[in-house]
Amino acid sequence: MTAPPSATARHQPGRARKHAAVAPPGRLDRLRGNPWLTLVSVALGVIMVGLDGTVVSIANPFIARDLDAGLQSLQWVTNSYLLALAVLLIVGGKLGDRFGRKKIFLVGVAGFALTSLLVGLSGSIGEVIAWRAMQGVFGALLMPNTLALLRSVFPAEKLNSAIGIWSASSAISIAAGPIIGGLLVENVSWESVFYLNIPVGVIALAVGMAVVRESRNEEPGQRFDPAGLVLLSGGLFALVFGVVKAQSWGWGSMNTIGFLGGAVVLLVLFVLAELRVAQPLLPMSLFRDRSVALGSALVLVNFFAMFGVLFFLTLYLQNVHGYSAVATGVRLLPLTVVFMFGSPIAASLTTRFGPRVPIGVGMFVMSLALFWMTTLGTDTSYMRLWPSLLAIGVGIAFVSVASAEAIVGNAPLELSGVAGGLQSTAMQLGGAIGTSVLGSVLAARVEGVLFDKTVNAGAPPEVAAGVGEAAEAVTQGLAPVPAGASPQIADAVTAGAHAAFMSGLHVALLVGGIVALLGALAAPLIRASGRPSEATPAFAV
Repeated sequence: MTAPPSATARHQPGRARKHAAVAPPGRLDRLRGNPWLTLVSVALGVIMVGLDGTVVSIANPFIARDLDAGLQSLQWVTNSYLLALAVLLIVGGKLGDRFGRKKIFLVGVAGFALTSLLVGLSGSIGEVIAWRAMQGVFGALLMPNTLALLRSVFPAEKLNSAIGIWSASSAISIAAGPIIGGLLVENVSWESVFYLNIPVGVIALAVGMAVVRESRNEEPGQRFDPAGLVLLSGGLFALVFGVVKAQSWGWGSMNTIGFLGGAVVLLVLFVLAELRVAQPLLPMSLFRDRSVALGSALVLVNFFAMFGVLFFLTLYLQNVHGYSAVATGVRLLPLTVVFMFGSPIAASLTTRFGPRVPIGVGMFVMSLALFWMTTLGTDTSYMRLWPSLLAIGVGIAFVSVASAEAIVGNAPLELSGVAGGLQSTAMQLGGAIGTSVLGSVLAARVEGVLFDKTVNAGAPPEVAAGVGEAAEAVTQGLAPVPAGASPQIADAVTAGAHAAFMSGLHVALLVGGIVALLGALAAPLIRASGRPSEATPAFAV
């Protein structure tokens, strides 16, 4: 009779070692590398970042009140995060390719949760801004490696479905953020909206450590590219900083021209340097693939139109219609819910037709929605607005999912982290440029028509002239009613200011719609991915 393994192990160590070598893997080992569990882990990371992005806008007024922060400081609560994120996304993807995508992703998750805690514990606006910048750093490690990890474990025929769920998880956080954030800041504290990231981060970290399989670029002799890192980071910083500050400096100011000109110089030097190094930070060969280059451009165009418009649409709902933060979040649900449920549909369409069809359809539908919204007025019923929000949700879902196929799907597997960073960078740059450019368009229009609109509404010319000095408030949908004004004057100023804001909003919507339409016309040039069969993971899904 054969002795039990424990007895055999005591008396025959060599045989015990043999037995251990062929023992079946434990349950945890069987789970590691499972594509769907990997998707759960990266989706939790995406949700954490998405929640943070949406709740900050809700928390800002409360941060300003508690920490005695001015408007410029409050803007940097958002801009410091945006700058760090946009500058380092490609670097984060490269680090994942080089040192391990799981490792860099989990560092990003842990760091994002920790800095969320530190934002909540801050005692001054300076500390909030500093820790928000660090959140951007860790977000840049986290986000590009989510898509790279999915690419490494899902077979080609199911990758688009995974990306659809990945995109839907972002929509869930965007939909829930304003509502949850509004309830927390109104009933608990502004700090609590940042603490919300901690349990999500802990769960994402635990699941990721247990089930995600490590992947990296296995080519021998890998080296980092310090010159490329400095030039790319410097160029993107100058670009984003210049665009963000252009609204306050003016697009023709020497400061704006200096930063934007410096960005062009640094980015040109970056391209020249990358063409000369053996192992570049961002291989220029990626852009030889038309679909990668065009997909990146269309992502930027899409988020230019979307972020630029949605920023001012939120002001329209809150300041013109007078809805609270929670009520505004509820009224934006048609957009976010369609984004959530439209992402899997977009994945199916991308699998069947390739990325060109959903990108073209999505951008065309978005352009129609933006053109339709130029008919909105100060007293327009919500019933005329929500169909446009549905259409924008369709556009976001289709472009977000299909662009991942166009960019990450067409990149070599060993560069999937860099490709993920490229897509995320295009999204962030599009949002930053769109908000600033369309904001400038709106502001210029408001300043041009404010006096006439206020006089036509019944305000005396001297009152209208005073309102014109507060044009910055009007660009946010506010009505700068003079102190001590009679009810009739107050009503006239309010009507004139809102009419001027709507005129500016209509021009911004028109520009956004034209940009989206041009993107739709370019979409047919994209082709489906050419993923080689050897890139398909062996794990059965």
